[in-house]
Amino acid sequence: MPITKLEQMFDVLKSKGRKRLVAAYANDSHTIEAVSDAVDKGIIEGILIGDEAVMRDICGKLNLDPGKFRMIHEPNEAKAASKSVALINAGEADLLMKGLVSTDKYMKAILNKEEGLMNPGAVLSHVTVLENPNYHKLLIVGDVAILPLPDFKQKLSITNYLISTAKALGIDKPKVAIISATEQMLAGIPSSVEGAMLAKMADRGQIKDAYIDGPLALDTAIDPESAEIKKLTGPVAGDADCLVFPNIEAGNVFYKTNTKLAGAELGAFVAGARVPCVLSSRGDSALTKLYSIALAALIAK
Repeated sequence: MPITKLEQMFDVLKSKGRKRLVAAYANDSHTIEAVSDAVDKGIIEGILIGDEAVMRDICGKLNLDPGKFRMIHEPNEAKAASKSVALINAGEADLLMKGLVSTDKYMKAILNKEEGLMNPGAVLSHVTVLENPNYHKLLIVGDVAILPLPDFKQKLSITNYLISTAKALGIDKPKVAIISATEQMLAGIPSSVEGAMLAKMADRGQIKDAYIDGPLALDTAIDPESAEIKKLTGPVAGDADCLVFPNIEAGNVFYKTNTKLAGAELGAFVAGARVPCVLSSRGDSALTKLYSIALAALIAK
């Protein structure tokens, strides 16, 4: 059965072994609270790297037992990020999570050529799973946070990451919409051309285990009535599981419109590294971070 609500991930994960998560510079209450909740739900073992005095003080204020975590003292945020990545590479952790460390230092540790988490030629991309009360199932979307203007190779990687995520959520053959400003094939709009290329690659089996249609405007991708009015047929039109955006502006605006105006909840992670990496905002709620941990645990091998 496909997962249709984010909270359903917890039930699925209970049947799997606990993953080991390391939180880089876990000097904030939302990170520690989310890791604590994930430990309590039996889905992870938690490792916190940061200023130990600060982390213990936060545990006290949240009335949490610090003994439920493995704590490693490192008060420098850049070094905390590097030590977190080193634990992954040493086989002591399966998931990486961003704590209070700035995004640039977190990403620098992941991308380090000698000691990071990247395989040659890999493409990093941000995958978001949205639960919007106005849509009948989860929406898996990308990229909203990392790739400003993905070229065709990067867009192919984004597509495959969304497909893999959808399959981890129990969707056997995901429906992927390649989003453009219109569903018409217009040579002057690059996202239109690339959408058609990706759809044709799927038709010919170059992209497997998914229905792919493009280009599609957003309305025809998620609204059956719009698809019908515009005489679009096929499994994807009006019923997409996944949305591939043409650029970060389109993806980020969609993401924030969903969360700020439509009351959507989400989980998110960075794909393309050797392990899933949780890249939540420092301002994200503990619940968003908990869902992101669960999603990363679901994806992790």
